[in-house]
Amino acid sequence: DVVTAANQNWTYPPFEGKIADGYVWGRGTLDMKCGLAMMIASLLRAKAENLQPAGDIIFCAMCDEETGGAYGAKFLIREHMDIFKDVKYAISEFGGYTMFLNGKKFYLIQVAEKHHCSAEITFHGPGGHGSIPIKNSAMYKMGKALVDLNDKRLPVHISAVTEKMINIIASHISEPERTYFKQLLDPAMTDEMLEIIKDKTGNFFDPLLHNTVNAIMVKGGERINVVPGEVTLYLDGRILPILNDNDLRDELINVIGHDCDIKITNYEKAKDDADLSLFDMLSDILKEKEPDCIPIPIIISASTDARLLAKLDIQTYGYLPIDLPEGFSFMSAVHAADERIPVKSMYSGTDAIYEVIKRYRG
Repeated sequence: DVVTAANQNWTYPPFEGKIADGYVWGRGTLDMKCGLAMMIASLLRAKAENLQPAGDIIFCAMCDEETGGAYGAKFLIREHMDIFKDVKYAISEFGGYTMFLNGKKFYLIQVAEKHHCSAEITFHGPGGHGSIPIKNSAMYKMGKALVDLNDKRLPVHISAVTEKMINIIASHISEPERTYFKQLLDPAMTDEMLEIIKDKTGNFFDPLLHNTVNAIMVKGGERINVVPGEVTLYLDGRILPILNDNDLRDELINVIGHDCDIKITNYEKAKDDADLSLFDMLSDILKEKEPDCIPIPIIISASTDARLLAKLDIQTYGYLPIDLPEGFSFMSAVHAADERIPVKSMYSGTDAIYEVIKRYRG
C-alpha cells in the first residue's frame, strides 16, 4: 500500500512509473515498492540459481501498513500466526538508505523504532457568553500548553542503539563536528549540540534522543458565541524504546503542569532492545561493494509493521539498500511529490538482499 498522491504537484504522473534522468519516478518508489521489487528479484535469483538457504525464507507482502495494518500484519498475526513459527529475523523497510555527513557516506540500518501512542489532554475552565471577558478559560489554558510544548523539548534519553550510532559517526568525521557529536551523548549538552548541527542534519537526530509529541487536533466549543468550559487537545506521541507510556505522561506533566487531565491512548509497545546479531553481516555486504561506506544502526522515529512482529519476538532490520546521491533527502522525498529512486539502486539493493539470503546461517 502507498499513501495518496492527491493535491501534489508532480513532474510526472505519480502512478506511471516513469523512468527519467536515472530515476524511477512515482508514488511508493521509496516507500516501499522498491523494497518489494528488490525482495522478489532476489528470491527469483536464488530460485534460479538453486540456492539452498540455511532455513525457510518467507516472503510476506502485507497490505495497509500506512493505515495501521488491520487487514495486513495484524490480521496475519491474529489469524495465521503459524506462518511466523520459529521466525527469528525479518528484513523490511525504512533502512538501508544513505546519509552524508562531513563528506562521509553512511548507510542507515534500522534495528528499532519508537513506540507510537496518542495523548488526550483535557483542560477545564470557566465558560460563558462570548461577549464577556473570561480569564483562565479552558481555551486559554490549552493555548499556554501549546506554547510550552512548542518551546520546550522533552528530556534527553540515550539508548544503547543511538549511543552506538553516534559513536560510529563521531569516529569517522573531522573536527569540529566530531566534538559536537560526542557531546550529543552528554545529556547536559545534547540540546545545545542539536541546535549547532541542525543546519547540516535538520531534525534527524532530535527524535532519536527525546520522546516527542505533536499537536494534531482540538475539540472545543460548538458555537461561535459560547466560551467552552472544556477543551481537549490531541497529540501524536512517539516514545523511545527504552521508555513507556507512563514516562511520556510524566514528562508532559512536567512541561504543562497538573491543571489538566492527561490520558495516553493507542499505545503500541515495541521491543525494549535490539538484537544486533545480524548487523555485522548486513554491514559487511555493503562494505564489500563500497569499501568507504559506513553502516550504522538506527532507531526510526516512525512506525512500521516491525512493531507488530516484535510482539512475536522477531527482530526486524530495515535493510533495503538505496544508494542516494549526496543532497538527496530520503525522509523529505517519502510521501512527497516527485518521490523517486535511482535506477542503479534497484540493482545494487537486489544484490545486497540476495547476499543476505545466501549468507544467512541461522
